Amino acid sequence: MAEVEAKKKKKMKKLNEEEIGEIQQSGDFFIQPESKVATLDTSQWPLLLKNFDKLNVRTAHYTPLPNGSNPLKRTIHDYVRSGFINLDKPANPSSHEVVAWIRRILRVEKTGHSGTLDPKVTGCLIVCVDRATRLVKSQQSAGKEYVGIVRLHNAIESEHVLARALETLTGALFQRPPLIAAVKRQLRVRTIYESKLIEYDPERRLGIFWVSCEAGTYIRTLCVHLGLLLGVGGQMQELRRVRSGVLGEKDNVVTMHDVLDAQWQFDHNKDESYLRRVIFPLEKLLVSHRRLVMKDSSVNAICYGAKIMLPGVLRITCYLCSAVALMTTAVISTCDHGIVAKIKRVIMERDTYPRKWGLGPKVHLNMTSMMTSL
Repeated sequence: MAEVEAKKKKKMKKLNEEEIGEIQQSGDFFIQPESKVATLDTSQWPLLLKNFDKLNVRTAHYTPLPNGSNPLKRTIHDYVRSGFINLDKPANPSSHEVVAWIRRILRVEKTGHSGTLDPKVTGCLIVCVDRATRLVKSQQSAGKEYVGIVRLHNAIESEHVLARALETLTGALFQRPPLIAAVKRQLRVRTIYESKLIEYDPERRLGIFWVSCEAGTYIRTLCVHLGLLLGVGGQMQELRRVRSGVLGEKDNVVTMHDVLDAQWQFDHNKDESYLRRVIFPLEKLLVSHRRLVMKDSSVNAICYGAKIMLPGVLRITCYLCSAVALMTTAVISTCDHGIVAKIKRVIMERDTYPRKWGLGPKVHLNMTSMMTSL
C-alpha cells in the first residue's frame, strides 16, 4: 500500500515539473457542450483553463464553433504578434532602447514594456509585442520586487541597526524622484509592502536588501532616506528587479542574445521552436485575473464592442472585478438577462470567430418591416 502511494506521489511530482508548453501540446483541452456538469480534473490544465471545474456554473449548453486556437498552437506569425518576452534587461541601455531593438529584431509594428528601468539597473522587463501591448497598462501598475546594494557613508553600530531602519521604512512613504528621473519631480506617496536585510559588510559599509513595493517607487530615494534615518548618509550602489507583476527572474527569463538567436534560427533554418520558447502567449499575464467563460457565439460581438450580456456567460468566478462588474455572483445566479460587465479592453482580433448577432427571427421581422415601408 505504501509503495502504491509513493508511486502516485512521484507521478504527481513529475506532472507538476512539466512545463506549460509540454502540457499544452499533450492534449486539446476541448470543453464539450453538455446538459449536466461532468467531473473534471483541470488542476493541470494550462493558462486560463486551470481549475476550470472550480468556476461557478451558470449553464453548460452552447454550440462549439471550429474557430480560434489554443494559445500555444497558434501559427508562428500570430504567436509572435500576440505574445510577450520576460527579458533580463542588460545594464547601460535604457528601457526605451531595449524595446526598440526587440521591435527591429522581430520586425513587428509595436512593442511596449512593463515599467521603466534606469539604464544601470538590470532584471525583469516584460516586453509586450503587437496585440499584447494592450496589456501594458495593467503590467506597469503591478507590484515590483527588487534586490539592491546600499553604501553607507560612515560606520554604524551593528547589522541590526540597519535591519531595524529598513523595517521602519515600510508602508506609505513620501518620495520625491531624484534629479535625474523619467518623471516630473513632485512629492508623491508610494507604498513599501515588505523589506528585509539579506547581508551587511561592516568593512566596506555595504548592505544587500530585498524590497517588495508599489509601481513607481524609487529605490534610489529609499537608499538616501535609509542613510538619513541612520544619521550617516547613504546611496544606492547597485539594483536588480527580481519580479515584475506575476513574473519573476526564475520564470523563464531570456536575454537579448536569446531573442536575436531565436529570430536568426527561424529566418535561416525555419526552426520556430526556439522562438516559441523565448516568447510566451499573452494569456500567461492574465492567470491571476478573475474569469468569465463566454459562449463561442458571443465572442465576436464582444470584439466589436458589445457589453457582456448574461445569456452569453457559461461560467464565472466567485467575485468579479469591481472596476468593470455590473453584477455580483449572487445576482448572476438568480437572473436570466442583463448586463454582466462592461468592456475595458479587447485583445482578440475581430472576426476570429464568425458573426452570430442579427440572425434571429425578431431581427429578420424588423428588417422585413423596414423593407416593406420603403
